[in-house]
Amino acid sequence: MTVRIKDVLAVLEEAYPPALAESWDAVGLVCGDPEEPVHRVLFCVDPVEATVDEAVQAGAQLLVAHHPLLLRGVHGVPANSHKGRVVHQLIRSGVALYCAHTNADSAVPGVSDALAAALGLSVRAPLAPHAEGAATGLGRIGELPEAEPLRDFVQRVANALPTTAWGVRAAGDPQQPVRTVAVCGGAGDSFLAAAQEAGVDAYVTADLRHHPAAEHLAQADVPGTKVPALVDVAHWASEWPWCQQAADIVTAALPDTVEVLVSTRRTDPWTVHAGTAADSGRTLA
Repeated sequence: MTVRIKDVLAVLEEAYPPALAESWDAVGLVCGDPEEPVHRVLFCVDPVEATVDEAVQAGAQLLVAHHPLLLRGVHGVPANSHKGRVVHQLIRSGVALYCAHTNADSAVPGVSDALAAALGLSVRAPLAPHAEGAATGLGRIGELPEAEPLRDFVQRVANALPTTAWGVRAAGDPQQPVRTVAVCGGAGDSFLAAAQEAGVDAYVTADLRHHPAAEHLAQADVPGTKVPALVDVAHWASEWPWCQQAADIVTAALPDTVEVLVSTRRTDPWTVHAGTAADSGRTLA
């Protein structure tokens, strides 16, 4: 049986329907011929030169990425520009590129389901459902088998995700019990209020900013207000578990026909981290 790129795309679009993508997003086939045969597929978070190199070296005919390559409008893809080099490298090497972004975030299972599974959570519901009672939506609410101190939970997160210079940081009482957890793969500070409304003990996401995080935590001063502890991880690391999920979906749909690989290139942009005090900032004289 000859499997073609369009056959793999049909599997991916059944699992991650393009209709679930946000209106501003750019998902789908970026370059490549849907009619071309495919024997090997590489899954990654970022469609950058490093992962394209990896696809070429692995002999893959299709690279499936989570992040879009051409999210914002471009007027050209000259080979002396970053994105142009990627496009030229893909075409010259005969590698097609397909991107599943916010449609993979909202699908069931999706990006946040993969993150929740990596942390050992049993998923109960989406954090921000598409509609009341809907199973699809952004983020997930889950539960650990039993409560554990925030300090131990943060270590659980660090152990579950790929190591990055960014690491894992948290805001909250280290001894606070954590059992119910909200997660959102990628940048998730727009869902701080949703995590609080869900009444969870902790919220795991990426790219938390100073002011939204500080304002969220300050609400703990209001009597009777429960504020989830915050656990901030590297954006790339939070979405990397999805690669294996997507690879498994293709394997299940096309058994013994297409070889699937998960990228081992660390494309997180941060490369250096200086140590700080473990539980609190230093007091400046």
